Amino acid sequence: MSRIPSRDVPHRRHSQSGQRIRRPVVKAGSHAGRRPTLRASARGDTARGTAEEALIDDDPLLNASDATLAARAVDGDVQAFEQLARRHGALMRVYAAKLLGSEAESEDVVQEAFLTGWRRLADLDSPAHIRNWLMRIVTHKAIDRIRVRRRHDDIDDWDPPAPPEHSPERIVEARLQLDAVWEALDRLPADQRRCWLLRETAGYSYQEIADALELPVSTVRGLLARARRFLLHELEAWR
Repeated sequence: MSRIPSRDVPHRRHSQSGQRIRRPVVKAGSHAGRRPTLRASARGDTARGTAEEALIDDDPLLNASDATLAARAVDGDVQAFEQLARRHGALMRVYAAKLLGSEAESEDVVQEAFLTGWRRLADLDSPAHIRNWLMRIVTHKAIDRIRVRRRHDDIDDWDPPAPPEHSPERIVEARLQLDAVWEALDRLPADQRRCWLLRETAGYSYQEIADALELPVSTVRGLLARARRFLLHELEAWR
């Protein structure tokens, strides 16, 4: 086991019970460098798997809110941060893959985003908005890769859990609708897809999109208009 890269742990050094929070010790990730463990390790024999499943079932972090997990992570609780990674990692990977057009690259980008997020938790203003904060980090990481790719060529962001009162039929319908959106996005040209994702999921302004993608604002507006027309047509059945 290796220690997570050091960072200043802000403010609260003790839990509410008054006990000092232990400095987190985590396993090395699958990529270079030291970082939190973001994926569950493979189970060995059946007995070991059963024991791990029992521990998971009893884990109080499993049903903790994002705000609670984020607050604990700020205090240095690496297990709370790993729970956030498990909870939101899938959405972040799908989102990054749509931006980059590459599932392989999206895995690296999301790992980098989580490591950056861990190191910068002191900058988190609102624990309740941890998912949006992480999505913005992964957006920046993906855009950095797109810029590098473009310079090289020149040389030649969900699925939030449904409220419990929703019926199973409504949950299935919502998931099918989300699948339809992603499939429609896949059919968009890359520039239109990136503009739409940055605008609709990351909340970027036209100017921020233009700066991020190194395009004129007028071009961004045109790309967004075409993307919206296409998506409205493709998703007509869901309106």
